[in-house]
Amino acid sequence: MGQEFGQDLAMLLGRQGTRRHLLGAGALGAGSLLAATLAGRGAARAAVPEVVLCNWGGDAVPAFTKAFVEPYEKRTGGRMVIDGSGPTNGKMRAMVEANAVRWDLCDSGVTGLAELAGRNLLAPIDYGVVSKADVVPEFAYEYGVCNYMFSSVMAWDKQRVPGTPMLADFFDLKKFPGKRMIRKNSQAMLEMALLADGVPREKLYPLDVKRGLDKLASIRDALLTWDTGAQSQSLLRDGEAVMGWLWHTRAFLLGRETQGRIAWNFQDGVLQPGLWVVPRGNPAGRQAMVAIASMQEPPGQVSLLESMSNGPANPKASALVPPELREADPGSPANAAAQVKISADWYREHYGDSYRQFIDMISA
Repeated sequence: MGQEFGQDLAMLLGRQGTRRHLLGAGALGAGSLLAATLAGRGAARAAVPEVVLCNWGGDAVPAFTKAFVEPYEKRTGGRMVIDGSGPTNGKMRAMVEANAVRWDLCDSGVTGLAELAGRNLLAPIDYGVVSKADVVPEFAYEYGVCNYMFSSVMAWDKQRVPGTPMLADFFDLKKFPGKRMIRKNSQAMLEMALLADGVPREKLYPLDVKRGLDKLASIRDALLTWDTGAQSQSLLRDGEAVMGWLWHTRAFLLGRETQGRIAWNFQDGVLQPGLWVVPRGNPAGRQAMVAIASMQEPPGQVSLLESMSNGPANPKASALVPPELREADPGSPANAAAQVKISADWYREHYGDSYRQFIDMISA
C-alpha cells in the first residue's frame, strides 16, 4: 500500500543537509542520543515499568528523544527506550497474535488504525489518563490518539501554472494542460476529489466513494501516481507533472530547492494525524498511557515541529510556535481552518474497500 508518512519522514530527515532546510531546524546531537535511546531493556524492571516506543528510525530517533523521552523520564523517573525498526502493521499483528509483544507505543496512523483496531489487536486509549483536552478533538479515537499532524496539499509549477490555482483547476486540463500527480492511495485523494466536485466540507463524511472515483477517473489519462515521498518530489521537480498532491513536508522542500518555482499552500488540503497506538498486551501496561499523557505537553510537541516539521497535536502548543514556523505548521489555527480533517473512524470501516476500488480505477 505504499509508503506511510512516518516512514517517508524518517527517510527525508536522513538526507544530508535536510534538517538544515526543513523549517530551518538545527542538528540534534544524534550520536549521543542514539547511543542512549537504542540501549536494550534492562534485566530488572524499575518501580516504574519501562516503556518501549517504536518509531521509523533514522533521525526520528534523536528527534523523539529530545521532544518526548527526556521530558518523560524527568517527569516520571521511569525509562523510555526507542526502537527505530519501524512499527509496521504486519509486525504489530504478529506480535499480538503470538502473545510476544515487545512494544508499548507505536508511531502509527490512519492505516494502522484501519487495519489493526478491527482485528482486536490494539488496546483502547485510556482517556482517564490521556487528556482529550490536549489534542485536536477530531483526532482522539478509541484506539489511537494524535501524536502530531501533517497534511496532504496541492503544489504546482509556477512556470506552467500562473497565479494560484483553485482545487477545481486540478481537474481542468483545458485551462492548465499537463499531467497531474496523486498519491497511490485512497486516503486524502478521495477527499480532494469530492471537495473539487462541490461537496461541502461539513458533508464530506461518509465519503461517497463512487463519486470521488468518478471525479478522478475524469482525468485518469493525465494522472501520475506515487508510492513514496521521494517520487512525489521528483515528479514535480523534474517537470513530469504540472500539479500534484503530496505531503506538506515534501512540498516545503520542493519550494526551497526550486527557489519558488514549485509553489504550494494549505488551501483545501487534508489535515491528517500521526497516531499513538498501543498493541494489545503491551508489557508496560497502563504506563503506556502515562507516557502518552506526558508526550502531550506543548514544549515537546513544538520541539518535534522544529526538528521534523510535524504539527503539534495539542492546540495549546500554538502559542509556543516561533513566528518563523507558523506558516508551515499544518495544524496552526489559520492553516487548519483552510483544510478538512480526515476521519480515521470512517477509514477504519471502509479503508480496505475504498483502497481496492481506488487501485482498480487508476489501473483501468
